[in-house]
Amino acid sequence: MYDLAFDEGINPADQVFEDKGIKILVDKKSLLYLLGTTLDFSDGLNGKGFQFINPNASRTCGCGESFSV
Repeated sequence: MYDLAFDEGINPADQVFEDKGIKILVDKKSLLYLLGTTLDFSDGLNGKGFQFINPNASRTCGCGESFSV
């Protein structure tokens, strides 16, 4: 399951990605599942929210919040 949350600090083992001044932290265990994933924000007719496009996912649920590899 994808989980976004605000974090108070950076763990030394975290991988840090930055785009347009926004930092995204990924813990070491999750990084293997998320390699190649892009994060997009949708503001269309089907609703607002973040969309994960994960090339490693073999199956996803209809809501886009969970996946299998």
